[in-house]
Amino acid sequence: MRTPRLSELRGLAPAAIIVLAAALLAVGFGVSGTHERSLVSQASSWRGLVGGARPSVEVGQRMLVVLKAPSLAQQVAAHGGFATQKQEHNWTRAAIAAQKLLLTQLSIHGIQVPVEFSFARVLNGFSAPLDARAVALLERRPEVAGVYPVRVAYPASLSSKLLGREGIALGAGSLPSVALSGYDGRGVTIALLDTGIDSAHPYLRGRILPGINVVDPDVRSGAPAVVDPADPSKVEEHGTEMAGLLVGAGGSGGFSGIATGASVLPIRVAGWQRDLKGSWSIYGRTDQLIAGLERAVDPNLDGDAHDAARIALIGVAASYAAFADSPEARAILGALDLDTLVVAPAGNDGPAGPGYGSIASPGGAPAALTVGAVDLRTKAEEIPVAVRNGLRLLLDRRLPLAGAITSQHPVSLELASPRGQGSDPADFFDGRGLSLVADRAALLRAGSDPRGAIENAVQAGARAVVVYGTDLPAGGLGLDESVDVPVVSVPAQVGELAAAALSRGGHPVASIGVPDTARNGTSTQIAPFSSRGLAFDGRVKPDLAAPGVVLATSEAGRNEDGTPRFATVNGSSGAAAVVAGAAALLAELRTDLGASDLKSLLAGTASPLSDTSVTAQGGGLVDVGSAAATELTAEPDTLAFGNARGDGWHAIQRLTLHNVSSRLFRVRIRSVGQGGLEIVPKPNQVRLKPGGSTTVALLARIRGAPPSAGSAEGSLELLPRASQPLRVPWAITFGTPARAALSEIALSASSFKPSDTTPAVLSLRAGSLLQTPAGPQVQPVARLDFELWRGKLRIGLLARLRDLLPGQLALGLTGRGPGGNRLSPGRYRIELVALPTAGGRETRVAVPFRIK
Repeated sequence: MRTPRLSELRGLAPAAIIVLAAALLAVGFGVSGTHERSLVSQASSWRGLVGGARPSVEVGQRMLVVLKAPSLAQQVAAHGGFATQKQEHNWTRAAIAAQKLLLTQLSIHGIQVPVEFSFARVLNGFSAPLDARAVALLERRPEVAGVYPVRVAYPASLSSKLLGREGIALGAGSLPSVALSGYDGRGVTIALLDTGIDSAHPYLRGRILPGINVVDPDVRSGAPAVVDPADPSKVEEHGTEMAGLLVGAGGSGGFSGIATGASVLPIRVAGWQRDLKGSWSIYGRTDQLIAGLERAVDPNLDGDAHDAARIALIGVAASYAAFADSPEARAILGALDLDTLVVAPAGNDGPAGPGYGSIASPGGAPAALTVGAVDLRTKAEEIPVAVRNGLRLLLDRRLPLAGAITSQHPVSLELASPRGQGSDPADFFDGRGLSLVADRAALLRAGSDPRGAIENAVQAGARAVVVYGTDLPAGGLGLDESVDVPVVSVPAQVGELAAAALSRGGHPVASIGVPDTARNGTSTQIAPFSSRGLAFDGRVKPDLAAPGVVLATSEAGRNEDGTPRFATVNGSSGAAAVVAGAAALLAELRTDLGASDLKSLLAGTASPLSDTSVTAQGGGLVDVGSAAATELTAEPDTLAFGNARGDGWHAIQRLTLHNVSSRLFRVRIRSVGQGGLEIVPKPNQVRLKPGGSTTVALLARIRGAPPSAGSAEGSLELLPRASQPLRVPWAITFGTPARAALSEIALSASSFKPSDTTPAVLSLRAGSLLQTPAGPQVQPVARLDFELWRGKLRIGLLARLRDLLPGQLALGLTGRGPGGNRLSPGRYRIELVALPTAGGRETRVAVPFRIK
């Protein structure tokens, strides 16, 4: 839908505050996603390797409005999870009626809201383009729970052609710990919220149900993998790849998906859409994602969720937006209440600072089963590399071969550098159009998109590529098949010395030998690109981890000879697909389990990885065999104690235990961890009848003087007698929590006359982004209020913005009050009130001005 201009909202009264759409980058009125791209560009280069450069996307003034009236899911949860078809029909109609009543009342005030998506099942609300006054009016309405930004979400993995012996990438298809003998997921439906799918691919063998197209709802042919409208050679691939990981079978070399007997319901929530440059790019929006969840729980839209998919896999992610109260997080809780387990990727933004992590949305949702990526390959290709500058030997060692194709003969090449980072193909050519790297080894500093720079270098004629400033994993780059030269990464110091020699007119040389197979040095470790927690509510995320590097699967389209295409994928969405397939196996075996129990079993029985933080792995590596044999579940499956500060600090969380067996047993509870924190369960033993539940209190407290900074982590161990244990991971940070940051506050005119056309501009930066040795430290803002005051009198709320990632805001003050009335001459002030995401003290800043 085209976003209307402000002037096209007929009957709209003059606004007290105008959001300047071109400048508001952080909250969704303008160009959403810029804050996320800036984070990506400042983080480790792996963020460009998995997913590549993300296009700039404009969401216009789209916002998500959440109502207080209950959704279908909330009604079902309030009735113990049981409801008749008639009840569900009535509750769905009641939710829709509440929306219509609100929209009618808004129209009476002269505000016509062009609703784009309406939600009634997993969430009661709608998305629509809204100007600042409409947002402020909705925030003041008693029926409204909140107004939130629409964000942009991108596919959370990257593909490459299958390479290596017999057409299989080295290590591809190796998926231990995700098989149940005799079970293949038969009878289980997995909703796949992703791009379209090539359902005719023989690897998918008719396991794909007729699909639903949210991106193009007028298309009646299901959810096909759509061709780029501007380039017929490009097609949506990600959905087909995820479907292959779920249900594929009969691949070259014998590889297959996880749940070969399950059925996939494709729901196209991402695909070719216009980007900021007017070109076509593949992405989705969070309102499209929620619309997809609506269809996952009610495929035929009849208002009855008894036909809901058992599992929903989300293949896209919005970087860093790990808000626990976001509309998409609420929608995932709604899906869980309707007995659909939602599996989401952690994201591909790598390590982050000591507080909040780099978890993407909707992976930050407490109700999501969020998955990080592990590299399980035992072997990888290595290659001898030597770098010399004259007689000085800068490097001589074996390095991982990041590029999967190379000559079988040693080469010795002069190094050459592009004019810039190499992200633009023109960087590799001089003013006369001659290549700077032809027949040489291109020396590249890792930037925000090293994968693109590598491909540009090869297209410019480079015979090898040497990258410095990042660690490239063996074979995990996802390079295009046109890259047929060796690609290696060298230590930063080596690269800097070689670059310095080039700048002085020197001629450093790289000698690259023949690759061979060696032990994979990163085996059974979290992949360097995988995002990690805490989420913004202080909760451990991801919940668990799964294989996510060089996974063999199907790819949309056909080769030139008509044969089906295959690929390998790297990324946390591939890991999430592995877990979704494992959930299907478990659901087939244990049909009596609800979605919450499936979630707990998979997370709580995962196998911890040694020397790995719980904030990177959650419970550990998925182990569906252990999950199948476990008789106890817990809710929640990870804990959020927040920030520990001051003498005598303590916090209480509650944990509900559920006996999912047919026998009576006793459960002992103990805490295992380090870092000066103890967790005391009350009681520390419970007795559970078959099918019974009980709730225990968990008291977290500091032993002795609290550390001034740092963190502690561990797990709560639940030990049923004569049964498999269950683990619930926790992590906590120490020190005074940062207050919500407001900075760079400026008002263009401290004295002005009321004007609807030339408002005074209030600019500021909300939130903060710090660079730490562990990675970027994100400090978001949960809520930012703009209050109008005159002396000691609070006149009212001009605007309220929620869930802000760090970014610039620019707002126009028209000299009108909250009701649109012109302010009389005199002195006023705007009180900026910012709340942090995990509680704590508010930040309040006054901006005085005078109305002439």
